[in-house]
Amino acid sequence: MESLVSMLDFVLENVVAVCTILLEMIGIAVLVWTAFNCFLRWIRHDQHVRLDLAQGIALALEFKMGGEVLRTVVVREWRELGILGAIIILRGLLTFLIHWEIKNEKKDLLEQKKKEA
Repeated sequence: MESLVSMLDFVLENVVAVCTILLEMIGIAVLVWTAFNCFLRWIRHDQHVRLDLAQGIALALEFKMGGEVLRTVVVREWRELGILGAIIILRGLLTFLIHWEIKNEKKDLLEQKKKEA
């Protein structure tokens, strides 16, 4: 029975590690793709580029935060949990600030459209 538990623990650790890496990679890919597209649109003087960039950054942070939350499953020590908790809190605050920026940017774009109409 003890060997079954240790084998399941090994499987869990490896599955969590692979899934965490995949989530982190997806977050990085979303961020790079968004930055590249927004840069091209910025060159063409697109006025919606700030909003789209902020939304892409927020989505990338959500994937990265998902990886950190998943990583808490296999934490063995309180010190590691504290570090992961701090990372999650910081990323959560960044996400909150970016969503606030998105809301304000949408409001500004609506005001611009009203002035133009």
